[in-house]
Amino acid sequence: MKKTDLAIGLYLLAAIIFLIVPIPSVLLDILLALNISLALIVLFNALFTKEVLNMASFPTILLFTTIFRISLNVSSTRLILTTGEPGNVVETFGGFVGGGDPIVGIIVFIILILVQFMVINKGSERVAEVTARFTLDAMPGKQMAIDADLNTGAITDTQARERREKIQEESGFFGSMDGATKYVKGDAVAGLIITVINFAGGIAMGVIRQGIPMAEAFNKYTILTIGDGLVSQIPSLLISLATGILVTKVSKEADFGDLLVKQLFSIPKVLYMVGGSLIFLGIVTPLSALVFCTYGVVFIICGRVIAGRIEVDDIEEQASMDEISGDEIRKPENVVSLLQVDPIELEFGYGIIPLADVNQGGDLLDRVVLIRRQIALELGCVVPMIRLRDNIQLNPNQYVIKIKGIPVSEGEILFDHYMAMNPGFVEEEITGIPTFEPSFHLPAIWITENQRERAESVGYTVVDPPSIIATHLTEIIRGHIHELLTRQDVQNLINNVQEANPTLITELVPKLLSVGEIQKVLQNLLKEGISIRDLITIFETLADYAATTRDTDVLTEYARQSLKRAISSKYFPASETTSVVTLDPKIEQEIMGSVKQTEQGAYLALDPDKTQNIIHSVEEEIQKLENIGKNPIVITSPIVRMYFKKLTQDYFKDLIVISYNEIESNVELQSVGMVTV
Repeated sequence: MKKTDLAIGLYLLAAIIFLIVPIPSVLLDILLALNISLALIVLFNALFTKEVLNMASFPTILLFTTIFRISLNVSSTRLILTTGEPGNVVETFGGFVGGGDPIVGIIVFIILILVQFMVINKGSERVAEVTARFTLDAMPGKQMAIDADLNTGAITDTQARERREKIQEESGFFGSMDGATKYVKGDAVAGLIITVINFAGGIAMGVIRQGIPMAEAFNKYTILTIGDGLVSQIPSLLISLATGILVTKVSKEADFGDLLVKQLFSIPKVLYMVGGSLIFLGIVTPLSALVFCTYGVVFIICGRVIAGRIEVDDIEEQASMDEISGDEIRKPENVVSLLQVDPIELEFGYGIIPLADVNQGGDLLDRVVLIRRQIALELGCVVPMIRLRDNIQLNPNQYVIKIKGIPVSEGEILFDHYMAMNPGFVEEEITGIPTFEPSFHLPAIWITENQRERAESVGYTVVDPPSIIATHLTEIIRGHIHELLTRQDVQNLINNVQEANPTLITELVPKLLSVGEIQKVLQNLLKEGISIRDLITIFETLADYAATTRDTDVLTEYARQSLKRAISSKYFPASETTSVVTLDPKIEQEIMGSVKQTEQGAYLALDPDKTQNIIHSVEEEIQKLENIGKNPIVITSPIVRMYFKKLTQDYFKDLIVISYNEIESNVELQSVGMVTV
């Protein structure tokens, strides 16, 4: 058993024993001195601790000291009533504080009780209640702020976890303090009742049992009762004061003493005004001129000294900052920090800053959090941290989206305007500033707030500037998510699957495939918009076929076929017939005949003229689908699908190529054309 555990156990055990077993007055003196010492230790710890959580165990300490103090109060009461000699500490407190006069002692004791009840206890109880309520109410906002900082890269995962734990600890601490203040109030009430009992019981015992005259009994037991009350109420007052200090402590940066002096005596003009006021009162009024004028001169001198110190500190701080800036520039390791590239960046002009500033009502940070959640649910991939930063080199209302430091798209918004898009069935056109929607490059117009309601009523789709930026950013991430999937990300996904499926991962990695090869398969799926959320199915398929081939393109096709339910539900609604385009078998044979196998993988060696004819035919056929408002989908045989996709991906970015093996049997298809030459 630890020594500290033993000491705490004995402390509590002694408190219980003293409630039952009589103790001699000498031992009571020692324990009362110990009780006062502990109360002072608690008070000064509460005063000088830099953060309230450094005394997170204060509610428990409060309970321990309360029960110990009550047990001593009971022991002293027993000695007062039985022997009339409770010891040196009680007698000294009663005689010294009251000056040997019971009336003076009673008045001092009543004042002490009033201060504790009406000022400290009541105020501490109310502050603890309000603090606990506000701390609990502020928890969701603090959690959202941590998520926003985490998503923008301002803090790491470890720092975010530490902040969340700290928020939980603070809420638990202030909730406990709200209840612990009831101990302080109850302790004071119990001490007052015990004091009344001592007073009445002591006089009765002195007159009836000891035969002391009434006046002598009144003097003796009044002094002893006041001494006993003060011995118990003073430590109680100290603990109450410590409670009030803890629940009102707001600074986490410095000791309370330094903070108090700094806040009261840091503004010279305040001291000048106070000094002048005191000198005026000392000269004009009958107040003591010596005292008031002396104080006034002292405050004016202090103000001048502080003003000079502030000027020196400002000069030293400026010089220090210049020196630090120069040292930072000269450090060779600072070049290394310039080599780091953020996966995703959103840079914007100074006019867009209000959209990202929470203090100005901007919700762009919250939208970034929702984007990461949306992509995770939709594609099963964790989006890296999205860095948001302002760039004064951009136009005020311009923004640029960068992937790995390279701009890939940009846009421009108009503040106090809304973007209205015609979905094709608008009843009446409205006037506005012509523009293009940045995500899909659709024609649109900028309209004012006054036009918004009318535009929506006639059929326009109306969106606000933050939604435009968020949608644009989402589409860019979707289109480049395969580039952002690193080996470390794949390893994290593997670790998540391994927790519930250790056998599968043990068989697959690294015996059959490396992390890099699995990364290539997942990148191929994400590149064509296929969700990798069902990792167990993907990994089991890879484990089935990796023994026969390690070609990541071929393994991707097997994974796609195992995900045919997800692919079918994405592209082929169950309640309707989907229009598609098929591929001429002759073209399929030509493509397969042009496939060349190398150690680095397979590639197409198709004649350029035939390639152009195929591309021209694809363009004509998908135009038919677009004319009837359908997605451009081409159906091929399984063996040809990946080669045909590679052939057309540079020409048709949004073309969907699906093999027959990736379609559920209950899907209804209708061919509206065939790619042929």
